[in-house]
Amino acid sequence: MNRALELQDLIRAGVAVGAGLVLALLARMLMRWLGRHAERTRWEGDDVIVGALRTMVPWAAVLGGLAAAAALLPLTHAVGRTVNQALTVVMITVVTLTVARGVGGMVGAITQSRSGVASSASIFVNITRVSVVALGFLVILQSLGISIAPLLTALGVGGLAVALALQDTLANLFAGIHILASRTVRTGDYIRLTSGEEGYVVDINWRQTTIRNLSQNLVIIPNGKLAGTNMTNFSRPGEDMTIMVQAGVGYDSDLEHVERVTAEVVTEVMKEVEGAVPEHEPAIRFHTFADSRINFTVILGVGEFSDQYRIKHEFIKRLHRRFRAEGIAVPPPHHDVTLRSQDAASMPHQRV
Repeated sequence: MNRALELQDLIRAGVAVGAGLVLALLARMLMRWLGRHAERTRWEGDDVIVGALRTMVPWAAVLGGLAAAAALLPLTHAVGRTVNQALTVVMITVVTLTVARGVGGMVGAITQSRSGVASSASIFVNITRVSVVALGFLVILQSLGISIAPLLTALGVGGLAVALALQDTLANLFAGIHILASRTVRTGDYIRLTSGEEGYVVDINWRQTTIRNLSQNLVIIPNGKLAGTNMTNFSRPGEDMTIMVQAGVGYDSDLEHVERVTAEVVTEVMKEVEGAVPEHEPAIRFHTFADSRINFTVILGVGEFSDQYRIKHEFIKRLHRRFRAEGIAVPPPHHDVTLRSQDAASMPHQRV
């Protein structure tokens, strides 16, 4: 039989609660000190761990003081059991949220440190946190004496129904995981799909991939479509690329002279235009005897996809100016057309 509540019981319970609050304050000060030292290190994991413990340790101290106070008070069995269960649920909740924050932060740090995984891809962090919270919820039910076996069975059956109802959503989810795990696309890459969409990858989340085209418009692509279509990634394995510019000169031109002048213009553009590749070697290839001129291809080095338009623009201007200065003619295309009528069997052909 429980004895009556006395003043000494209240004093001892108050001391226990006060001791818990003092320990929580000291723990918070200690966590701040550790946080300042963690910021000085290069490893991001210690920042994540200290940040997570900064919440859990003070709460643990306070709950410990409350548990000690409850043990010192002459509570009935039913009341004591209820108090212990409540404190246990609160402690499990705090630990679950702390672990979810810490593990999610570690996963985020790992994805940011790996060049093949999109740094803004929150899908891994969200999945990790949801999994930890779900596991903590099951632990809370078990601590309250609620059997989780029927719940797991119901979740299994219900999960099958949900999977069938959310087939497209789950397909996009797993497609997003596959895209990130395979490291075929990352944030900042310039991609082009066979369906015509192209642009810089801005984000990859659990449902969709967002790209920004050169017109600064956002294009939203479901992950399932992105994973199931042919795609060109202009940023892998490296951002450097080459572009080809077509040109032509007259048949009376000295091709050696043309090649030398064009190479000089290419070298000038590569060194002076922003976004070009200075170490790119000029490449000029004659390839076609056309109707009125000899056509050739000029290969230029580009540091990044969007730079090609500015480099091509500058190259054409400078090559045209240099050809005019060197007296190299670029004849317009023309065709020989023969006109016939019923009154004359034939007529002299006219050049157009």
